[in-house]
Parts: sequence; C-alpha cells; structure tokens
Amino acid sequence: MMTAARSADSGPGELDRYPCAETPAGERAALRSWGGSDSELGRASRRGTASRGRGLHGQLVQQLGQMIVSGDLGADRPLVPEEIGQRFEVSRTVVRESLRVLEAKGLVSARPNVGTRVRPVSDWNLLDPDIIEWRAFGPQRDDQRRELAQLRWTIEPLAARLAAGHGREDIQQRLGEMIEIMGHAMGHGDAITFSRADAEFHSLLIQAAGNRMLEHLSGIVSGALHVSGGPVTGCDRPAEASLGHHARIVEALASGDSAAAEAAMRQLLVVHLDGEPVVPAPREH
Repeated sequence: MMTAARSADSGPGELDRYPCAETPAGERAALRSWGGSDSELGRASRRGTASRGRGLHGQLVQQLGQMIVSGDLGADRPLVPEEIGQRFEVSRTVVRESLRVLEAKGLVSARPNVGTRVRPVSDWNLLDPDIIEWRAFGPQRDDQRRELAQLRWTIEPLAARLAAGHGREDIQQRLGEMIEIMGHAMGHGDAITFSRADAEFHSLLIQAAGNRMLEHLSGIVSGALHVSGGPVTGCDRPAEASLGHHARIVEALASGDSAAAEAAMRQLLVVHLDGEPVVPAPREH
C-alpha cells in the first residue's frame, strides 16, 4: 500500500510518497525535458520499480495515478509517452495501455494536436477504487475519508434494512463465517485477516440487499475499509465492540427485523468511523 503523503514542512530531496527503488544517477541525468533540474516525473521515476508484484502495466498506472491525484502532475503540460517510457524504462505499449486505463478513470484525456493531459477533478471517476485509495493517501486524504464516511453512513444502513427483507440464507451463512474469521483473527492479533473478513462481510451485506445499484457501490465500501484500516488497529476494545455489532446485524437478518438490522449497522459504523465526521442518524418519531 502507498505511504502517506509527505508533510508540508518536509524538506526538498526527502523520500516522499511513492517508495520505489533508486534509479541510477546516470539515468536520472538522461532526461530533463519536463522542466527544472529534477522534474515531477523524474522524481517519481526513482520510485518506479518497488512494486514488482503489480507488473509493469500495473506499476505505471499506480505511479501516474498517484502523481495526478496528488497534484504532482497537472494540466499545465502534456504527458508525453516517449518521456514516460524512458523514465520508467517501459515499452511504448505499456505506456499506451496505462494511459488508456487512466483515461477510463477520467484522470486524463487524449486529443489530436493537444496530446494527453490531466483532466480536472470534476471529471474524475471518484467512485473508482483506485482513485479512492490514491486520494486517501495523498494531500486530499482528509476530504476523502470524510466523504467516504458520509457515503457509508448513507449506503450501509439502507443495505442492512433491505437485506433483512430478502431472507438470503446462503449469504447469512457466509456472513456468519466472516464473523468467525474476524473473531479468530482478533484473538491472534491478526489485523490483516480481520480487515479482509470485515471487508467481505460488508460487501456480502450489500449484495444481500437485492438492489443492483447498491451492489454496484460495494467497491466503495471495500475501498473505504481498505484505506481507513480495520477496527483492530490501535487497541482490542473497538474490535470487540465491532464484532458484537456484526453479530447483531446477522441476528436481525435471520429474524427478518429490518429496523434492528439498520440500527445495528448504524451502531457498527459509529465504531468503524470513530473520529470521522458523519451524517447524524435521523431522529426517531
């Protein structure tokens, strides 16, 4: 996962937000056409080889996406495929395919006689899981996490209410299995397994709502859980409370109690979104 953005008072030359292997000095001097002695793309090229597990195409999408979302690459200059290929030591085919992915996400646009340029934030697909992650670990991280918290407060209680009316025993069983996994992981201090099971729980619950438009938004919840960290981070008490709320949601689903399922989800979100400003729950009349 990406590291957090460099603080505002970090000095020049410090290693910043995209940790990758150091590029040899000879290569760093090879291309200076982006302006200045060490341009944005030049700085990023020094980080371009750390995440080999992603493959060249995935690495380049990740690198350029992070740079665009962080503001390191702006609309003031075109993204020249040849320069990108030289800096990251990848083929023109890899560069071309990576730019197509970024274009599909709304981050860049390619036009004849204009070239490929970064698009304004209003054009970005802000519901794309990659962009959610890039924003959450960049300069916009506070806004991103607040917006995600508010969106989850809207989506998930409704999903829980709807799921209670569908009686999907197969999904309820799977939800129970996720709770068992979370409990076992919590007992062993395994935050990664806990968080993965937690994300699966919330994704399954949205599927159980029986609303295809809500299901389309399940990636947002998974992305929010991924970037905010699971409730096991910090201390055990929030995790124990979280586990109990998960169990109450499944009990409400089993009994078909929509109101109880919605209430249990709101209580769970208070734990998940601790410290995040969220939309207050509506008053009951």
